[in-house]
This record gives sequence, structure tokens and C-alpha cells, in this order.
Amino acid sequence: MKKIQMVDLKGQYNDIKDVINPSIQEVIENTSFINGPKVHEFQKNLEQYLGVKHVIPCANGTDALQIAMMGLGLKPGDEVITADFTFAATVEVIALLQLTPVLVDVNEADFNINIEAIKKAITPKTKAIVPVHLFGQCANMEAIMEIAEAHNLFVIEDNAQAIGASYTYKNGSKAKAGTIGHVGSTSFFPSKNLGCYGDGGAIFTNDDDLAHTIRGIVNHGMYERYHHDVVGVNSRLDSIQAAVLDVKLPLLDHYNKERQNAAKKYSKAFEGVETIITPEISNDCSEDCETGCDCHVFHQYTLRIKGIDRDALVKHLNANNIPCGVYYPIPLHSQKAYKDARYNEEDFKVTNQLVKEVISLPMHTELDDEQIEYITLTIIKFING
Repeated sequence: MKKIQMVDLKGQYNDIKDVINPSIQEVIENTSFINGPKVHEFQKNLEQYLGVKHVIPCANGTDALQIAMMGLGLKPGDEVITADFTFAATVEVIALLQLTPVLVDVNEADFNINIEAIKKAITPKTKAIVPVHLFGQCANMEAIMEIAEAHNLFVIEDNAQAIGASYTYKNGSKAKAGTIGHVGSTSFFPSKNLGCYGDGGAIFTNDDDLAHTIRGIVNHGMYERYHHDVVGVNSRLDSIQAAVLDVKLPLLDHYNKERQNAAKKYSKAFEGVETIITPEISNDCSEDCETGCDCHVFHQYTLRIKGIDRDALVKHLNANNIPCGVYYPIPLHSQKAYKDARYNEEDFKVTNQLVKEVISLPMHTELDDEQIEYITLTIIKFING
């Protein structure tokens, strides 16, 4: 059995290196390293794939979130509601812009932001909601957009973990994750479903005026060289990363399908194990998820372990050369940087439980049956003592 990786980037590269290498070499030879043709080609191809009017590439996923908020004109003191159970980048950019983070609980089933918690958190100072499409599936965007419309709020989708996933509306229509709110953002960090070979990110919107503003922000506030019309930053996707991403974009659906297949095999192996809760697909798909759909693209395959010492299981897996991750071990409302006297522990019952139970298993496009069998049997044997 080949060595198990949490993410097998080398295996993926070996499959596409005959296309990747010439694409990178082309950038090196034409020396168009910043805003070169490869960046514009990738931008157009991603717009077409997502079905969105505007993609604005940038330097990384955290910048994408921050620039999206800057583009909306949010002001210091404005309240922004987001999920407590996620990576810190989501709340980090809110704080950096001197906005007021308002953390709320998530759903037990799919780990995404809880609709009733959003409603409860709205005040006259609330200006935006940031749903995080955690681990590869969309939050309840139809309900979130209804809330936003009723209260005149912006919706900024954090789509760092769900590129290629779709949301299915009650009427059966679909839209790609990141394209439903007023603006969306994503990360192309190497381990993402669509990852480059360094840092990268992008912002999505169907709003022409917002897209124009954001294009200036990512480039020092310039639309014409040395004319600074808005306060901007330096956040550009370099041409080498765009060259990598443009090769991998046509493979994204295949990559996501391979992740889904691995997830099904994991879940099948754990059937009947009462102490393990496998991931749930919450979006009401118009297709049969057993035969394949794009509701959940499994950036992570995350179990919940009930009545078992999760940390002891982590040590056991590591001792058996099986990598794993705990995403996330500490709620954001408990982090030193984001503690706030306004928060009541009773409002975070689900998050406080999840951080004790979750464990993510290896998930990538190169997982094979032998590896999945070894991982699942090792876990089951531990549970059964």
C-alpha cells in the first residue's frame, strides 16, 4: 500500500505534469508574470464554469474576503454575522476592517450557519451575513437571501471550501456556490479542490458596479496607472498560479467526483457503527445523491465521534501512519483574539459539542480502495477495543 497522505498533491501532479509543466514554462518564457494572458484566460474560463458575470482574481482567499467587504463599503462598527465553527480567516478580515464580528452557532447535521441563529443576531447595526460553505457543501442560501432581503443586508459567501459545489433551490433550479450572494470569495490554496502551487484567490459577483470597484481595490485602487480612485491593496493572482489553475479547472468536476466516490466508500464502511456519525448532505438535491450530484464536494470528510476519546483516536491513527485533522478544535468565540462579553455559551451549544467530536480523514483525488479499507478498519478496530 502506498503511503497515505492527508492530501496527495504529488500524486495529482504526476497525473497532469505533461500539461502543467508546459503551461508554467510558457509563462516563464514570455515573462508576463503579473496580470499576464494566463490570468485573463483563467478568469474568463472560471466565469464560464461558474455561470457568473465577473471573476476578479486576487492573491489569496483571505484577501478575497477582505476585498469583498471593502468593495461593499462596509464601515467601522458595522456588524457582520458569521459562523462560529470555521477557520479564523472569516472573522479575521471582519476585525481587520474594524467591523464588528457577530458569531453565531451552526447546524449539527451539516456544520453550516444556523438560520434561526442568524435571525436572532440581527440588530439595527447589522449590515452583512457571511455564510461559510463548510467542508464542501452550501449553507441554506435560499433562507439566507430571504433574510438579507427582508433586512436590507449584504451576503458575502465564503466559498473557500466548496468550489464546484451547487446549491439546489426549492424549485429545483441550481446555482454554483459563491455566485448566489451579492459577492462570493474563494481560495486556491494548494489543498483546495481547485488548488494552485502557491497562494491564490478570487472574488465573484454579478454586480457590474461592485466588480468595477473590486478591480480597482485589488490593484492599489487604480483603474488608470498612477490614478488612485479608491483605497486599495496589492492583491493579484500571479500568472504562474493562473497557468496551473487553468489546467486544473477542466478537471475540477472529475476531482470532485473522485472525492465523492471516496466519501461514499468511507460512509459505507462505517454503516452500523453507532459511535460514528458520517457526513450528511443537507441540501435538497433534485438528483439522487447516491448516483452522483454536486451538492457536497467533500473538501473534508469529517466524522463525528460519539462516546469515544477523539484525541486518543487521533494518536492511534497517527501511530498507524494515518494522517487526520481536527477542524476545528476551538470555537472562534473562545479564541483570545475574538472573545466578547456579549457572547453567551448557551448560544453555542452545537459548536461547543462539535469541537469535541469532529475528526477529518484523508480526502483527495488519489485515495484508493486499499487505503480507504485500511483507514476505516483501523478506526473500527479502535472503537471496538
